[in-house]
Amino acid sequence: MALILELAVQGAQMVLVLLLAPLLTGFVRKVKARLLRRRGPSLIQPYRDLLRLMRKEVVLADNASWLFRVIPYLIFAATWVAAALIPTFATGLTFSWTADLIAIVALLGSARFFLALAGMDAGTSFGGIGASREVMIASLAEPAMLLIVFSLALVAGATQLSTVAAVMGSPEVGLRVSLGMSLIALVMVALAENARIPVDNPSTHLELTMVHEAMVLEYSGRHLAMIEFAAFLKLLLYVSLISCVFIPWGLVTARSGLGAYALGVAVYIGKLAVSGILLAVFETAIAKMRVFRVPDFLGAALMLALLGTLLLFVSRSL
Repeated sequence: MALILELAVQGAQMVLVLLLAPLLTGFVRKVKARLLRRRGPSLIQPYRDLLRLMRKEVVLADNASWLFRVIPYLIFAATWVAAALIPTFATGLTFSWTADLIAIVALLGSARFFLALAGMDAGTSFGGIGASREVMIASLAEPAMLLIVFSLALVAGATQLSTVAAVMGSPEVGLRVSLGMSLIALVMVALAENARIPVDNPSTHLELTMVHEAMVLEYSGRHLAMIEFAAFLKLLLYVSLISCVFIPWGLVTARSGLGAYALGVAVYIGKLAVSGILLAVFETAIAKMRVFRVPDFLGAALMLALLGTLLLFVSRSL
């Protein structure tokens, strides 16, 4: 009976991220519209868009291979698994031993590889441009992300997220400059990985600036729905990761009871709402940068992550 309950809680977390991912994107769009004195779309508009795309007919390019049809499902599966592994409202769940930071980075890297491959598969100029820009961004974002993981592993002594959250929530950690640098670097990487302003703007289709949209222009119907859903999940993943590692308060432990689980879910939704408001305010206050400035932006994230790691090494040797 206890095993069934643990599996049910783990399954609830996997379903929760699926349900909340489109809502988070809709919430950010709504807040941005309000900040610009517009009414904005409904909060449930992303759900409507997904349903509309699922009902539409799939149109394939004549020269597209079988990879073009399979890749949307691979991207969605890899992103969903990565998002479901991160502790959202509880730690120590049944599959928490698989919630390793390096495994999550590998899953996201696989999804990016498949997306770049799909962009080139159709053989269009837009797909090639988007794929080359995506790989350029990944060449700086992934090393920065691995350095952040390395810093957290130095503090927590592990890369398993339940352990990291427990250590980061303990009073022994306190405020550290190195962790502050890692947090800023992780936010910058999250903006780049989710194609958000100032790195990219998915709501536009400008040839000179688009990255993510250039790779998915040839997709339609349920294939595009899978890719859009994966993008929603990826934004939720990074918000959940930042909340779990740097704001671990409110996380309950396994076998805490239904009341504690409900409280944990409420706290988690509150964190998502605050993060969505901060993201909307940031994107409203800043302009999109030109593509050739993106390496400078991600280079700063890489240097911050490196400095944070070096500071931890120095402080441990004193």
